Amino acid sequence: MSGDLADEKRRFEVIINSIDDGVILIDSQQMIQLINPSAATMCGWSDEEATGLAVQTVVKMVNDKGEVLSDAENPFNLILNENKTLRNNNAFMVNREDKQISIALSIAPLINEKQQVTAAIIVFRDVSKERAEEQQRADFISTASHEMRTPVAAIEGYLALALNDKVATIDNRARNYLEKAHSSTQHLGKLFQDLLTSAKAEDGRLTSHPTVFELGEFLEQLVGDLRLVAEKKGLFMEFLSGAGNSTINATHTAAGEHTIRPLYFVQVDADRLREVITNLFDNAVKYTATGKVSIGLTGNDAVVQCYVRDTGPGIPADDVPVPEILPGG
Repeated sequence: MSGDLADEKRRFEVIINSIDDGVILIDSQQMIQLINPSAATMCGWSDEEATGLAVQTVVKMVNDKGEVLSDAENPFNLILNENKTLRNNNAFMVNREDKQISIALSIAPLINEKQQVTAAIIVFRDVSKERAEEQQRADFISTASHEMRTPVAAIEGYLALALNDKVATIDNRARNYLEKAHSSTQHLGKLFQDLLTSAKAEDGRLTSHPTVFELGEFLEQLVGDLRLVAEKKGLFMEFLSGAGNSTINATHTAAGEHTIRPLYFVQVDADRLREVITNLFDNAVKYTATGKVSIGLTGNDAVVQCYVRDTGPGIPADDVPVPEILPGG
């Protein structure tokens, strides 16, 4: 090794040894050529012991259940066939003491002039503390949302009873106040549900249970449930079903009249779909002063599309991103 090259290597070692993140250099055979003190400490090996060993011996990649990743899943195998950096902020490894550690992982390939991967640089850091804090936050939000929904549901129930003519007699002024309180309580309950759903989505507890059902009937029933909200604000509510330019307004059907519309069978989680459409509907009602809100359904044998439209002002033109025009487009 020439003096200049030896000096460059020493400078490189000084730099990576001062980095808090773990850094490992492996060759095309996945053998460790260089490991910095941070990586050695996290893995439970000394740099002398780890150098020359297979990286999978020193850094054992596992899933969240502690099961060793298969060869097809192991990023150290994948990087040899990739010409791009691999990143995983939700990875797990087991150190020499069999302790499972949450890590943020990045692996960058080193490519020669023949576009062959000759080596790779592995950078990782322990994020166990951050993950624990995130889990605590998610648990708090979940528990708080559950606990707060109970009294809110009770308040909503009592207000509904007070508004029931068969249960209580109140004057119009009091009814107006109670209706506003009932509406606000329903909104508060929805906020708690949204908070709970968001917490579940963040920590991976939000599950999906798709089933096959006819989407048109599902949307028509949902429109029936939502119509009162729109009408309270003086907005017209409609459900449109059809394909292409052939659209049927299925909002009102006279007694004895049958509406013929296409059938769209889908496989999706009905609860998740209801949440999405309801959120879009709520925004449409909120930002529409006059006019109507439409929930529609179109599709063909391959694709089914449902949409929510309104006659509100829409997004200001300055806030709408301008699409990039590709060369020749």
